[in-house]
Amino acid sequence: MPQQTPAGAARGDARSHHGEYKVPGGKLVIADLRTADVAGERRIVSASVNGDFFLEPDEALQDINGALEGLPVHTPHGAVRDAVSAAVHPEAVMFGFDPASVAVAVRRALGHATTWADHTWEVIPPLTLPIAVQVALDEVLTREVARGLRPPTLRLWDWDEPSVVIGSFQSLRNEVDPDGADRHGVTVVRRISGGGAMFMESGNAITYSLYLPVSLVDGMSFADSYPFLDAWVMESLAGLGVEAFYKPLNDIATPHGKIGGAAQKRLAGGAMLHHVTMSYDIDADKMVQVLRIGREKLSDKGTASAAKRVDPLKRQTGMRRGDIIEAMIATFEARYGARRSALSPGTLADAEALAESKFRTTEWLHRVP
Repeated sequence: MPQQTPAGAARGDARSHHGEYKVPGGKLVIADLRTADVAGERRIVSASVNGDFFLEPDEALQDINGALEGLPVHTPHGAVRDAVSAAVHPEAVMFGFDPASVAVAVRRALGHATTWADHTWEVIPPLTLPIAVQVALDEVLTREVARGLRPPTLRLWDWDEPSVVIGSFQSLRNEVDPDGADRHGVTVVRRISGGGAMFMESGNAITYSLYLPVSLVDGMSFADSYPFLDAWVMESLAGLGVEAFYKPLNDIATPHGKIGGAAQKRLAGGAMLHHVTMSYDIDADKMVQVLRIGREKLSDKGTASAAKRVDPLKRQTGMRRGDIIEAMIATFEARYGARRSALSPGTLADAEALAESKFRTTEWLHRVP
């Protein structure tokens, strides 16, 4: 039966849209939509939600489609989800999907949410730089993605100085023992993302950053976005014989202990930073001399020793750090069709300047005393 153009819709301006979303651990949800200008605003004029999910009763599908029809095309994810939820009878059974997953499929169809395959990805292999420049690059490259100056990018870090990188909101005096830091020649910097402090000796950690559009995690909670953005890492580690998994919110662990943690920062302009550090061969005794790892932090970890919380990748794999990094890059390239690139002289100059004006300053380091 031909689609009917609703009253008030301009003729000849109807467009078709198709979006798909595979629910993690669930089913495929597809949204086939048509939009048109209605009373001066572009709206969904017809909707067909379909997929391999289960839904009872059958009539509930009409309720879902009806909830979408008439919505403006720029309706936020939460509002689409709530419209679908309100339209479905409380006794209806949605198995393998839910109103939030319908909203993701709808937003993807309308171009507001994206998939990995919607983007051209680049990988920047490790380049040895001062730790202050490394954290500055996180801000510079995220802003470049926001401005459309570079595609979404994975960047691996390298550095040659003992370092501690504290989270944006951490208290310096609560996290770092100044005597221990001085004794071991540790450089302390503050990054733009939240999360906890990272003890990073040269060659003893594997650190990477993802710079991406927020549209890739549209509609996801922070808790869901962490494992989603690191699924490729879990695949890579599994190929190396490491059984890694996320321990909410942002710890990466194995059955033998924690191996790393992640942090995020979303910037104005629609881009975000996702940052991960994993232990390769950490000196746990030195770590506890430099970091003030208090009992409160350990109280919910089920252990009395910070050193015992960490199980480095070197011990678990027996591989050289460089080989693990290369395996990670290869997995990312194969999974997302990424190509290797390098930092431009202009980007490096911007990062050096930002490191000097912000990340090496006392004001930034002590912004949370």
